[in-house]
Amino acid sequence: MIWSLVRIILFICTIALITFGVVFLIDTGGEVRVSIAAMEYSFSPLMAAIAVILLLVAVWLVIIALGLVLAIFHFFNGDETAITRYFNRNRQKRGFDALAEGMVALASGEGKTAMAQAHKAEKLLARPELTNLVSAQAAEMTGDTKKALKYYKNLLQDDRTRFVGVRGLMKQKLADGDTDTAMKLAEKAFALRPAHVDTQNLLFEMQSDAGDWSGARETLATKIRTGSLPKDVGRRREAILALADAKDKLDAGEMDAGKAAVLNANKLSPTLIPAAVLAAEMQSLSGNKSSAAKILKKAWGGNPHPELAAAFAEIEEDETSAQRLKRFNALTKVNPNDTETRLLKAELALADEDFPAARRALGDLHEAEPTARSLSIMAAIHRGEGAGDEVVRGWLSKALTASRGPQWICGSCNKIHDAWAPKCDNCKAFDSMEWKSPPASDDIAQTTRVLPFVESVLTVSDNTDEEAPEA
Repeated sequence: MIWSLVRIILFICTIALITFGVVFLIDTGGEVRVSIAAMEYSFSPLMAAIAVILLLVAVWLVIIALGLVLAIFHFFNGDETAITRYFNRNRQKRGFDALAEGMVALASGEGKTAMAQAHKAEKLLARPELTNLVSAQAAEMTGDTKKALKYYKNLLQDDRTRFVGVRGLMKQKLADGDTDTAMKLAEKAFALRPAHVDTQNLLFEMQSDAGDWSGARETLATKIRTGSLPKDVGRRREAILALADAKDKLDAGEMDAGKAAVLNANKLSPTLIPAAVLAAEMQSLSGNKSSAAKILKKAWGGNPHPELAAAFAEIEEDETSAQRLKRFNALTKVNPNDTETRLLKAELALADEDFPAARRALGDLHEAEPTARSLSIMAAIHRGEGAGDEVVRGWLSKALTASRGPQWICGSCNKIHDAWAPKCDNCKAFDSMEWKSPPASDDIAQTTRVLPFVESVLTVSDNTDEEAPEA
């Protein structure tokens, strides 16, 4: 508002000054004489002023005309001029418009249109670092792998686009099934940009699939260092890699290296059940039974599991049921209210033929959480207490159709596995195994691990059923 008022005032003042000047020249009178050769010209002051102004305008127009002629000369001579800059800007604008249309077509799934627009942009812009990528992705979309490879190789020539080119070639090799070359390219891409999360994940997946545990651990260390993986998760996964490496070494007969690797795995993640079981086994073989027991107790404190109890039992194989019950007290006093601890105590009491103690330990698990295992224990308790065959068979029938209880289940795809594994054999997810009960629709009742006494009781019951018709 104020600026508009100022401009109006300035305009009025300018008009006033011009008017004042014209009036002044008219009132001045006299004449202005100009002699050119033998000719003399006379002008009034006003006409002289107008003539000077026209002369200046003419000189300015001549200068502009000369500049234009000179620019045209430079233009045809190949020099950079305002004219060339104008055409270049226009060309560049059309090129970027074509590139934008190509990217939109690419996002819309129109591969042929995207490729045509990228080709047009390439001609107009001469910027291969921009157009090659769109062209490569468009070629992939249309199924023209040869063109895609050509464009990705072109991207390798520029430092700014080399990483993109390497990743593009890597994906092409993966699609062709050439995993060895794909892994080398993934390592190259990882070296170019170690913090790139997708490259980290893909390289780690390929390394773990190929059993390259040392390489996978280096990649994992980078993931932790760059913050793409929490430290606690990274430590557990490092333990899983160390465990897998230990198993390979043990299978190859490298006992000392295998033992060192599995003990390192247990140190990294003391509650990793398979690592604890194998570490305890290695310590027992070396005669370090107390260290084996300590490993299993620590793991049991984190997550009571039947495999830990079985490994704890194998530390002392030649012992009576009473001795075993006493030795297992060190384990069962850890997490005493856990379901697995109660089932273990019931099995130990059965092995010692202390059926009331077995019933007390089991409590109401056969009602609150009926599983094949808890119902089998109830059958053994009733058999031990002298119940009839019909009662025992009734409990066994329930056990056959009951839930199997907690199992190793992939947290990504929910597939049930018979044993723990570093990777799911269905969805290939790493470190996805969880010990939990599956949904009722996926659960399949199976005979579960029980202590020898329970097995003998069930065997006696089966023999009785077979002999009954003959009696």
